[in-house]
Amino acid sequence: MTTEPPLAELDVETVLERNPQRLFVLKEGDTFLVADVYGDITGEADGLFHNDTRMMSTFLLRLAGRRPSLLSGAVSQDNLFFTANMTNHPLPLLGSPATVEGVIHLERKRFIWNDRIFERISVLNYGDQRVQAPLTLHFAADFHDMFEVRGQHRLQRGAREPSLLKERGVELRYQGLDGLLRSMCIEFSEKPQRMDERHAAFTVQLDPQQRWTLHAEIGPCPSDAGCSRYRQAAAAARRSMRTRQRRGAHVLASGRLFQSWLDKSRADLALLSTDLPTGPYPYAGIPWFSTPFGRDAIVTALQTLWLDPGLAHGVLSFLAHNQAQHTSTFRDSEPGKIMHETRKGEMAAVNELPFAKYYGGVDTTPLFVMLAGAYAERMGDPHVLDAFWPALEAAARWIERNAAGHPTGFLSYARGETTGLANQGWKDSNDSVFHADGSTPAGPIALIEVQGYAYRAYAVMAELSRLRGDADAARHWQQSAVALQAAVEQHFWQEDMQFYALALDGHGQPCRVRASNVGHLLYTGLPRAERGRAIATQLLSRAFYSGWGIRTLPPETPRFNPMSYHNGSVWPHDVVLCGAGVARYGERDGLVRLLNGMFEAATHFGMRLPELFCGFERAPGEAPIAYPVACLPQAWAAGSVFMLLQACLGLQLDARGALVRVEEPRLPDGIDHLQIRHLRLGEQKLDLGFQRLGERVVAFIDRQEGPSPVKLSLKL
Repeated sequence: MTTEPPLAELDVETVLERNPQRLFVLKEGDTFLVADVYGDITGEADGLFHNDTRMMSTFLLRLAGRRPSLLSGAVSQDNLFFTANMTNHPLPLLGSPATVEGVIHLERKRFIWNDRIFERISVLNYGDQRVQAPLTLHFAADFHDMFEVRGQHRLQRGAREPSLLKERGVELRYQGLDGLLRSMCIEFSEKPQRMDERHAAFTVQLDPQQRWTLHAEIGPCPSDAGCSRYRQAAAAARRSMRTRQRRGAHVLASGRLFQSWLDKSRADLALLSTDLPTGPYPYAGIPWFSTPFGRDAIVTALQTLWLDPGLAHGVLSFLAHNQAQHTSTFRDSEPGKIMHETRKGEMAAVNELPFAKYYGGVDTTPLFVMLAGAYAERMGDPHVLDAFWPALEAAARWIERNAAGHPTGFLSYARGETTGLANQGWKDSNDSVFHADGSTPAGPIALIEVQGYAYRAYAVMAELSRLRGDADAARHWQQSAVALQAAVEQHFWQEDMQFYALALDGHGQPCRVRASNVGHLLYTGLPRAERGRAIATQLLSRAFYSGWGIRTLPPETPRFNPMSYHNGSVWPHDVVLCGAGVARYGERDGLVRLLNGMFEAATHFGMRLPELFCGFERAPGEAPIAYPVACLPQAWAAGSVFMLLQACLGLQLDARGALVRVEEPRLPDGIDHLQIRHLRLGEQKLDLGFQRLGERVVAFIDRQEGPSPVKLSLKL
């Protein structure tokens, strides 16, 4: 009888072999590709997407009319290259019986650069006889809008234009209802033997040990293909990815597998981050949300702020630039609101949906102010927000105006038109807010966590106003924060449940449902101490904790379904906000348990956490159950490890005071030492170390350089 070795002792390759991914993702800028392990695009939920349009819906490689036999398929650790290795089934030998299986090696290697796929197909004959290898590429472009791919029905579509055949390629075209002609070009480095608008065929004849190579370029714009362009583009793409991955400080852990999770999470954030004119911005996730989202980007920036404040600056800059100036019920916009989502596809352009620039998120605006305050504190200078100050004032005034419209004075939402989102918190599915009897509440809805965000936004405005010398404004915002805190304690707290209500409906009646939303309230620091501790205990109990993470709802809840999107599933970003919240109220050991659970879940998902997974109870020897259409990678899932790790380390950075504070540090199980390299604090650059010594963890400054030495305050 054999037993499985402890998780910390497994190597990375063993874990990855256990978890083959069905779909593989590449991204650069506003273009991304989803394909299977062979590199094929089958036309289901996969494809080559550009600006929210599926430019390529089919791309299949066949050898002698069959899919080759798979050896391996994977994306590189830095998320830059996809490579599939395959071999032949028996092939007809020239004038002889069939070639034996497995003598031809076929490699398919690709990356994305400047909105185009660069693909190299290499065929090598390892046999001792000359072979003929008929190779065919099948392709199609349906030009479906992203929302069509997700299942949205359209009453009318644009028109397919005649395809243009060229000597070494083809251009497929579509005239959209928005007046835009979209084209997808496929070009090869050599002329096919046969080609039409659906396929290109090549007859490859190879002597023993001979190699044949074909380059293809696929994308929305025509250009010259060729081997030299492949090398040049690969070098440029590699430089760009390295630049993104080198931003900010780095975390090094003693455990190889834990380090792999850290590295993959960092690589996913680099993959999803797009350099916009306003700075770097993390797109939400692939495939469904590869576009700027407000809430997701803010949370991701908060998760990684201690390591990379530059990302927070890029997020603040973009959102301030796109702040609502006008009222529109169609877009759920009002002056001062911060954007929820933006799209570039045809359906958004012709207003079939409101998402060209949509503001239907009640929490994004206070979160924007929260991020600004955290960024100013991280940088140690309130004047880093000078360019954003008008946007911050407008956002705070919108929060006040909105709250004044709710019967009990809370920040709330109600969509302007039926095309908008029915629920506008982070749990934005239609069934995510309900009363204890399962009924749907009447609006406007005031969510519990949103009141915490508003409370923190008021407190941030008070502190920033004070630092800017505006005593009257500071007093006003501080009074607003104190009043809101008292109102939440009065109207949301349910004494018999020892819990806060999920929401108040439009009549001021509480939705007496226990939900993970309350963990976000702990993160903001609004609850009084004894109530915060009572919540922390419940969030870490078996009712919420599945063994992998905190579920959005406990099983006794009327709408609980562990396979649902929001009503019983596990969302990593939700888990870590709850974790940071319980840490704020003194719960340290439970926090380590959350980090261990997230780490163990990551090992079952190829060392990257998905957007969400099912909330079934953990069973011995079984893996967490995947949610079938979750985004992978997802930005705030990738950033989760860094926020949870910061909370476990008890690490706070005081740039104004040139001080690193560490309080009751913890390390994950199996990790004995951890180092944070190139951490910037003001003008100083630091290396911090954490070391396990028996039952304790100690922290120390390993190295620092710069003009203003930083001190360490350690509380064990």
